[in-house]
Amino acid sequence: MISDPVFYLAAIPAVILVGLAKGGLSGIGMLAMPLMAMAVDPVMAAAIMLPILIVQDAVAVWSYRRSWDRRNLTILVPAATVGIVAGYLLAAWVSDTVVEVIIGVISIVFGLRRLVVERGPTPATSERGGTAAGWFWGIVSGFTSMIAHAGGPPFQVYVMPQRLPRDVFIGTGVVFFTIVNWIKVPAYAALGQFGSEALLTAAVLMPIAIVSTRAGVFLVRRIDGKSFYTLVYALLVALGVKLLWDGLPVLL
Repeated sequence: MISDPVFYLAAIPAVILVGLAKGGLSGIGMLAMPLMAMAVDPVMAAAIMLPILIVQDAVAVWSYRRSWDRRNLTILVPAATVGIVAGYLLAAWVSDTVVEVIIGVISIVFGLRRLVVERGPTPATSERGGTAAGWFWGIVSGFTSMIAHAGGPPFQVYVMPQRLPRDVFIGTGVVFFTIVNWIKVPAYAALGQFGSEALLTAAVLMPIAIVSTRAGVFLVRRIDGKSFYTLVYALLVALGVKLLWDGLPVLL
């Protein structure tokens, strides 16, 4: 178990952010990995976070167990599995920095476009997601989740224009990423990332993970549907800026 107090100064806020995101405040959880990486190696940070994510997923699934969309999951889960396998096979050849920059650009363009639509002269209407588009974005989500823990934006690009009810949108994402994270477990184990130090450290952080997830559920259920979507689009743009801020200096 990691005993350095400096690590926990970064890890505790990171776990809280992920918990709030799992509870429904999508986007802010992406700040967690950079925070953790300030205190430990990024590979160790990812290994610590995955068990925490799985526990937070369980709490979130219970909270939204009656609110999810079967059609979206039927399309996205098989596609994400293909993306995860591709990410596992290509992990040694694909730069997570390049992935971050690409996802950052997609997040900013999509988020700004949707914010304009939401605030336009006519109310935003729902758009039924196509099967082909679902497979594309599902594969991208699985791939980027495996490579850089950045599967959220591709999922949102596909699902958010459908204008699902707030809890159904959140619940669908919760169930989707719960399955995705469990599919990633064998891949992470095969890569040798689950050592005793990582697992014990994750266990110490578990109570904070559970409480913060419930707090996220509590907060998001006090936001009306229209404001919720506006908030998520804004967070998506902020996330895109963060990914570009991290990735572009490395590439340039």
